Amino acid sequence: MLNKWEGIILKSIPYGESNKIVTIFTKEAGKLTAMARGAKKPASRLAAITQPFTHGTFLIRTGRGMGTLEQGERGESMRFIREDLEATAYASYIIELIDRLTENNERIQGIYELLYDALHAIDERYDPEAIALFVEWKMLPVAGIHPVLHQCANCGATEGEFAFSFQEIGFLCHRCFHIDKYLIRISPTQLKLIRTFYTVPIHRVGNLTLKKTTKQFMKKLVRTIYDEQVGIRLKSRSFLDQLESTPELLPRKEKPEEEGE
Repeated sequence: MLNKWEGIILKSIPYGESNKIVTIFTKEAGKLTAMARGAKKPASRLAAITQPFTHGTFLIRTGRGMGTLEQGERGESMRFIREDLEATAYASYIIELIDRLTENNERIQGIYELLYDALHAIDERYDPEAIALFVEWKMLPVAGIHPVLHQCANCGATEGEFAFSFQEIGFLCHRCFHIDKYLIRISPTQLKLIRTFYTVPIHRVGNLTLKKTTKQFMKKLVRTIYDEQVGIRLKSRSFLDQLESTPELLPRKEKPEEEGE
């Protein structure tokens, strides 16, 4: 069967002398792999459209086993992602996270839109670190983690002072602080921001700018959940950690006025 699907290239692996095996996250059919014959040849019509981050429309022949990529038409170029080291690093992390948490031919509502919105936002030069945080929080349910963020995870209270509990994987109100001696105290602004990361679509937020300390705090929370509850290790995260420890590797950029705590 020949299918015309919108999608984004997650990864492209050389196969043999001239072919590639590409992983594509499609809007209509979820994630799938396909053979792109001859795509390693520079003159191939498949060479350009099988690069990671490529958004476009793909003509894929499916049947038993792996599909075959017959042709494709590029959509958004994602040029900035390809040219900027920091954008490339965070986009790679987002792609690897989504790839690791999803299965081939598994259709999960909202994942393609999340991937597209995230890459589009980074390509539009929104803060890639903040965009990655959105993806990390929103992918928790896909990883089987459903944090309780709308009320106290213990008593169900919706008002009062709150803290974050890794034991309960969610918020605890001040009446229930005693059940977790290792809880993390949070401000009302931080509580609101966590809920925003988890529930609000990226395209509805706009260009959110946050203080570095705020992003570090949010990153510590969500990555502790992944480390303790999900247990995946991503190569792209190691590179992000290296960039974090050696900021001189990145070109200097103008800093926007920051919000948050």
